[in-house]
Amino acid sequence: MPKTKPFDNHLKEYEMWFVDNHFVFQSELNAIKKAIPYGKKGIEIGIGSGIFAQPLGIDGGIDPSKAMREKAKERNINVIDAVAENLPYPDKSKDFVLMVTTICFVDDIYKSFNEANRILKDTGNLIIGFVDKNSQIGKAYLEHKDENIFYKDAIFFGTEELFGILKNTGFEIENTYQTVFGNLNEINTIQEVLTGYGQGSFVIIKAKKIIGLL
Repeated sequence: MPKTKPFDNHLKEYEMWFVDNHFVFQSELNAIKKAIPYGKKGIEIGIGSGIFAQPLGIDGGIDPSKAMREKAKERNINVIDAVAENLPYPDKSKDFVLMVTTICFVDDIYKSFNEANRILKDTGNLIIGFVDKNSQIGKAYLEHKDENIFYKDAIFFGTEELFGILKNTGFEIENTYQTVFGNLNEINTIQEVLTGYGQGSFVIIKAKKIIGLL
């Protein structure tokens, strides 16, 4: 079952987080922009309220939360009621697929990645933005996850763990980026985006579909 209840019931709190953490949000956007292929057409899985999709120029995607879909539609985004494990798109129809802070809420990450692989064109990209569970903020989220309305049922992943899952679902790693350094409440400027992982709490993996594996 999709973990939609917190998002259906707490849309205002969700949106407010990005206002309260403006510099973190802008840093994350900048990291994602580095991974999105220029001039290509893609969708976002777990598009939520469209808060990432809109500034990134992504005009379509899926989300199982009714409240989030309605908010995304207010942002002129074409959002479909669906889950990552069963995408409503034809084979080899997208240049890239974006998942931002979505992997921790899917029911089956392997099936989700296999579905992304299916709808991607040959050598298309799966781009994943996530909080690394081994990072400073990731460890804090894990320690206090029972107190967080959104992360109570979340499953967190580490970067190398995701490398392995991606390779097992027909992808090769193209680039990795990181940002968000330090504690959330101490970040008061837009931070730099570095390549690699292990320092920043927010990591972007850009993976490329391997032709002929699946």
